[in-house]
Amino acid sequence: MLGHALIAMMLAVIGLSLLFTPWNSINSSAPASALLRWAGAACLVLGAIFFGIGLVRRNATEMAVTNKRVIVKSGLADRRTIELLLSRIESIAVEEPALGRLLGYGTVIVRGTGGTPEVFPQIARPLEFREQVQRQIAGEPKSS
Repeated sequence: MLGHALIAMMLAVIGLSLLFTPWNSINSSAPASALLRWAGAACLVLGAIFFGIGLVRRNATEMAVTNKRVIVKSGLADRRTIELLLSRIESIAVEEPALGRLLGYGTVIVRGTGGTPEVFPQIARPLEFREQVQRQIAGEPKSS
């Protein structure tokens, strides 16, 4: 979501500056002024589209921990679903870059016994997810 939000913000700043700059006082040509306003509106629309794409991609991943398994569904058009039994999980690794620690995202790597690691990049609150899995494995009740 971060990349999409940054692009949307840059387009919004460009669009607003094109819309609200008094082009008539700088250039006396009215058609050029109208063209710059249309370009500003187009930048705002493109920014909204980029932000919307980011939101859809962020909401296209679902992760759940039950008392028997871990379920991860990702993707929108191409759906990928992984279910791992809690008893078959060897480890859960969390990788958080510095910016991820500040903004609350990271990569979760779930390793099952005898299987390859399943990598889920840029997951929101990855430490909370790992903690919930560990609680279920230990048989503790879910915290609120």
